Amino acid sequence: MVTLTQTTTRQGFFAPGRFEADVFDCEVQGGKIPEDLNGAFVRVGGEFFYPSMYPNDGGFSVDGYISMFRFKKGIVDYRGRWVKTPRWKANRAANRQLFGNYRNPFFDDPSVKGLDRTVANTAVVAHAGKLFALKEDALPYEINPKTLETIGPWDFNGKYKSETFTAHPRWDPVTGDMITYGYEASGLLTNDIYVCVVDKHGNVKNETRFKAPYLSMMHDMVLTEKHLVFPMGGYVTNMKRLKANKVHWGWDKSAPGYIGILPRDGDGKDVRWFKTPLTAAVHVFGGRTVGNKVIIEAGLYNSNPFPFFENTDGSPFDPTKTTCYLHRQTFDLNSKRDGFEDEIIFSDPASDLGKIDDRYTGQAYREIFTTYADPKRPFDEARAGNLRGRVSNCYGRFDLGTKKITPLFAGNTHSLQESTFVPKSKNAPEGEGYLMGVASNYAEMRAELIIADAQSMTELARVILPFRSSAALHGKWMGDDELDFG
Repeated sequence: MVTLTQTTTRQGFFAPGRFEADVFDCEVQGGKIPEDLNGAFVRVGGEFFYPSMYPNDGGFSVDGYISMFRFKKGIVDYRGRWVKTPRWKANRAANRQLFGNYRNPFFDDPSVKGLDRTVANTAVVAHAGKLFALKEDALPYEINPKTLETIGPWDFNGKYKSETFTAHPRWDPVTGDMITYGYEASGLLTNDIYVCVVDKHGNVKNETRFKAPYLSMMHDMVLTEKHLVFPMGGYVTNMKRLKANKVHWGWDKSAPGYIGILPRDGDGKDVRWFKTPLTAAVHVFGGRTVGNKVIIEAGLYNSNPFPFFENTDGSPFDPTKTTCYLHRQTFDLNSKRDGFEDEIIFSDPASDLGKIDDRYTGQAYREIFTTYADPKRPFDEARAGNLRGRVSNCYGRFDLGTKKITPLFAGNTHSLQESTFVPKSKNAPEGEGYLMGVASNYAEMRAELIIADAQSMTELARVILPFRSSAALHGKWMGDDELDFG
């Protein structure tokens, strides 16, 4: 029997749905589906199938749920399935939650000791004809792209030599290589970083290791034509913390921030660390190498944005310090100092959940697509359930040249999840194509996939689901040339 834990994040629109779904030939409002969109928008996120074992567990412990909007000749079908990891199967067999706090194995039920704890709930990628659900505490989980059924963990034929795999690998648009990494690569509480290049056929080409200045979350990276860039800092953990039954990470405002830069043709001993003012660099948009300088753009928070990662000094979570701004950071590799130049490139707050045109990965690009909250837009709190504090109400095309933001407003009872960009064609100019992302309609208690022209940011159509859809953490467009969706 399931007893729901009623918290502000698990009721109303956010109450667990606990079902799998197929919706064929989805309802479309407001226009027509472009017939040149053939592939799928695949997302993963999740919810607790069984409630947390402990009240201080974090939102990142939710069971993985993978879903896709399948586009073919102007028709869209929807499919959603649980990612059936060993953890999910063990819980279902026991009809209860057997696993303790986020990335802390010491207070699990004894019956699951040594079992893979991952929920595979963070990101989805396609590579070498395979679909994977990712979470950075374990190996990728392969998913059948036709059925979304879980196949199991994948170690690249035994050649991938880390216990962990990032949620955010990057791709070289010229070679098709996937550049990936794992932190805590040698096991729990190790500060080892493992970096690996997988060719377009799925074969490991080369690998290297290095140690971080200290163990901290390293959720994302930047790939340029010549370098790999690894932001870290602020999030800390240790055995004492885990044995006290806390979640894996705490936020230590006294911990230093670092940016590691590794030449793509170097090995671990060549990594160079730059010290940074402590900001939460969770996601990065992209970057490039220009001469002897490495330049990156990222959405940065001036403090910890996650309330379930408590402050280690015991101070309460402060939501006023979680505003995100888009930064440009420039690192001079000829300089002997460990500092860098930093500028805020847009005065309006935004989100770090954004995308560039992936064809420009590692190169100069002009446009960033991300969500943001526009307080000047109307919000119907009465119909939306008084959820104003949760609302990112606009998608925006942020032009790095003109510093102009072109918005798309989702609606006065809607909140937006991460978007994805789809090029009009392989040879289309940068940013010419489609933007799509899911809006949560709080008033109608349903999910709506918005499809827009990415240049004008005008809405082309909405795909309507007749139910609430679990909030996704990350999603990605995958074309018919990447995966066989059947």
